Amino acid sequence: MKIRQFPSFFILFYLVLGLSASAQSENAIVGVWLDTDKTAKIEIYRSDKEFEGKIIWMQNPNTNGSPTLDAKNPEHKLKTRPIVGLTILDGLQYKDGVWKEGDIYDPKSGKTYSCELKLQTNDVLEVKGYIGFSFVGKTVKWTRVR
Repeated sequence: MKIRQFPSFFILFYLVLGLSASAQSENAIVGVWLDTDKTAKIEIYRSDKEFEGKIIWMQNPNTNGSPTLDAKNPEHKLKTRPIVGLTILDGLQYKDGVWKEGDIYDPKSGKTYSCELKLQTNDVLEVKGYIGFSFVGKTVKWTRVR
């Protein structure tokens, strides 16, 4: 009987270890990222089972002495909200090393795209925005802020 307990312990140990490693990689994108142009910082955080991201800093947060607004938004009532504090990533879910099935909003154009995020390294995040099919779209790289 004792011989069976020893292998069972190792099986249970590796199962728990595998689950904890999976949970760590799922939260690997949580943190603050600098966009490609290095003009904005985006904080990515977990909200229940999804991941979201909001702009927390801009190099030029003001226009003519007032906060820069979401003027390109197609919804008239949203055009008066400030860009800093704006949620631009929404609904991302982690699956097989990729955060997908979410949306990314581009305040420069006022357009929303489907998106996927993938870590290239611990400090480089590949952000892909697309319409329709994921193989047709634009990919940019964000860098982690330490």
